[in-house]
Amino acid sequence: MKLSLISLSIAFSFGLSSVANSATLNADIAAVEIISIKGQYLSSDQANSIKTPTPVLDVPQSLSIITAEQITERGITSVGEIIDYTPGVNTSQGEGHRDSVVFRGIRSTADFFLDGNRDDVQYYRALYNVEQVEILRGPNALLFGRGGTGGILNRVSKKAQLDQDFTGYKASLNSFGGWLTEIDSNLMVADNSALRINAMYESLENHRDFYDGERVGFNPTMFIELSENTSLNLSYEYINHQRYIDRGIPTGDNGRPVEALKDITFAGPEDNYHEIEAHVFRANIEHQFSDTIKGNFNAFYGDYDKVYANYYASGYEQDINRVELDGYIDGTVRDNLILSGNLIGEFETSNIGHTIIVGTEFIQTGSDQYRDNPEFSANGNDDRETFLASRPLNFTGTSGVNFNGDSFTVGFTAFNDDTRVNLDVFSFFIQDEIHISEHLDIVIGARFDSFDIEVFNANPSVLETRSRTDEEVSPRGGIVYKPQENISIYASYNESFLPRSGEQYTDINGDDDQLAPDTYSNQEIGIKWDFAETLSFTAAIFENEQSSPQVADNDPSTLDVINSEISGFELQFSGYVTEDWAVTANYSNLDGEIVDRNGPTGRSPRELPENTFSLWTTYQINDALGVGFGTVYQDDSFIDNGNNAILPSYTRYDAAAYYDVSDDMRIQLNIENLTDELYFPNAHSTHQATVAQPLNAMLTIVGSF
Repeated sequence: MKLSLISLSIAFSFGLSSVANSATLNADIAAVEIISIKGQYLSSDQANSIKTPTPVLDVPQSLSIITAEQITERGITSVGEIIDYTPGVNTSQGEGHRDSVVFRGIRSTADFFLDGNRDDVQYYRALYNVEQVEILRGPNALLFGRGGTGGILNRVSKKAQLDQDFTGYKASLNSFGGWLTEIDSNLMVADNSALRINAMYESLENHRDFYDGERVGFNPTMFIELSENTSLNLSYEYINHQRYIDRGIPTGDNGRPVEALKDITFAGPEDNYHEIEAHVFRANIEHQFSDTIKGNFNAFYGDYDKVYANYYASGYEQDINRVELDGYIDGTVRDNLILSGNLIGEFETSNIGHTIIVGTEFIQTGSDQYRDNPEFSANGNDDRETFLASRPLNFTGTSGVNFNGDSFTVGFTAFNDDTRVNLDVFSFFIQDEIHISEHLDIVIGARFDSFDIEVFNANPSVLETRSRTDEEVSPRGGIVYKPQENISIYASYNESFLPRSGEQYTDINGDDDQLAPDTYSNQEIGIKWDFAETLSFTAAIFENEQSSPQVADNDPSTLDVINSEISGFELQFSGYVTEDWAVTANYSNLDGEIVDRNGPTGRSPRELPENTFSLWTTYQINDALGVGFGTVYQDDSFIDNGNNAILPSYTRYDAAAYYDVSDDMRIQLNIENLTDELYFPNAHSTHQATVAQPLNAMLTIVGSF
């Protein structure tokens, strides 16, 4: 059945799919060269995610790439907006303070990377210093280690360039009053070195009460050509981000978000806030040992200080319009040291070509986390309180009046938890891309990870230290058959794992220090077809399986191994139909079932829409004027694993217009949600459904000098 779907996909290839492959070609010949190199080759020269100089056509895996030019063209300012136009993935709410992506039905807040380095702290990532964003689907442990259970998102940063001086700028203003400025300046310092500075300031506003914030980013980079064969890239980034946290609105008796509450936020700015300050240092040395052997060494250090406080709807009684609020304040202080290196060699044995990558990685993480709960005075200092769901809510700062008319005071004074984590990870991996013939490649490899965690639980009633070491081997295999140069048919198998300490290493309490990691596997078959010089199509069918050890109900000394499956297929189409008309289209179909210790449940995993579709197209009317149009469709999905609450399906329309004032300046207008649709794109839990933005126009000036 699934193979027949692939055949059907190929038959309809001229109508569908995405941003992967070498799609983004510009009518301007210079732009064609720049974008096609970045889009077509995932090269270690650019610190990209595949790490070997392999054309996308020859990669046995689903991936999508969006370039900085496309990000600007579409008016994208967040990771979530990229996800909207990518197949096989959708967004989750992230509790209003972090990027959260559902990769093929598996929700993640930690499978984010920057130039291939783990970037697992929970925050909203800016795009001002991004050259391109790569989204790989399926487990990816061989190159990325633990996590990557459904996929990963890698940001490729802008780096200093030799032989050119330039300054680019961008300034935007939206209809809510938010505004953004960015500058990108590259300067030749000497014949062998260059300095590049990217900086941004963003003032945040949207349609929700109390919402505001600001974001600052500053990222100087330095490139030094130490010799003909050796180069050094240095980077420092300062991140400062503050915003109001909005956890959305409750669902009603029918399990759907209550539209009558769409304008209500459930705490004031003194109560719901997020702040992060970070310093990130990166160094990369690349050395060409010979014509066929190249080496990379990376050093990454990040220091993060984050706090967020929030109240949110934890219950709702629709008949009397009574909402229950819960909340907490949560802090994280984390430092990540990552040292990694790899060698890439190309050689032949008996007329068989090999591209081998051998690498190692060491990660040392210290992470202190705490959480305190509120105490409401009117109900005996319980951590929850009820209110009449009205606008504004009768609660702000540290006091208010509850549903029964009683006045109260409140503060985050109840201890919840406090953990101090030390984590050491050592990894070694090897992969060989074997070029059997002009038409056949085989990819085979494996990664070994040693994951050693120690957690001190500072709960005064516990005060204990627990530790655990997991050692896992994650294999990867793939085969690529090319009946002709512009077509590849592939099959692949990948595995990954996630230790029981979770994405954020918060604890290994209870049974979690006894249980082996969850393991994930992915089987995928696909086709990639560059059927014209500027047009490409890809299709893939896949099956992901999760195996999770659980303590047996009837015998605590034994384990049940519970397997859950998610399967589906994706279609991607991208490129220039004519010199003036560009199209990017995507479709994905996902199906999954929760399996517990009693077997299949008949329930679907949360936030797993069966069908998603997106389309973005632009047309250049004349030398100065162009227009764009986009649409995003997402099917119904369940908010909770109990399948009691629903995110309704929606269709959103977007539009754009571009006018080139001169060769060095463009004015563009981007409109999101053109028809002012009320919809709810994602959620965190049953009574926290996000209210999407109504019609929002953004005017942008882009230029250079």
